[in-house]
Amino acid sequence: MNFKKNRGQSAIEFVILVIAVLFLFVGMLYFVQNKIADTQREALSALVKEVALTVQDEIVLAHGSANGYSRQFSLPSNLNGLEYQANILENSVYVRTLDGKHAVALPISNVIGDIIIGNNFIYNVNGSVFLN
Repeated sequence: MNFKKNRGQSAIEFVILVIAVLFLFVGMLYFVQNKIADTQREALSALVKEVALTVQDEIVLAHGSANGYSRQFSLPSNLNGLEYQANILENSVYVRTLDGKHAVALPISNVIGDIIIGNNFIYNVNGSVFLN
């Protein structure tokens, strides 16, 4: 009778040990998945900011250039597979993903026109900057 009691206790201890190891493994997977998701979110936010900085830099360059300045620059068609919008709103360049999770607005000098995803043309004519 004592022999059956020891086997039963060993089986219960083994099940408890397996459950504890599985719990730790699932917890570790959850932690790693969260870190990967955070890294992806940060990378996408950096891409959104990079697009906004590109437009801001082009406008600053055009404002600081002489009359007759013209230049072409391009914006990517998507950001890591996500579509986005870029607009000029109230002396700001506003870039956001269409899912609404990432957005940035940067101040700019007065510009006439709007941004196009793809090729953009910027001009300085008599001190006024025109975009597209």
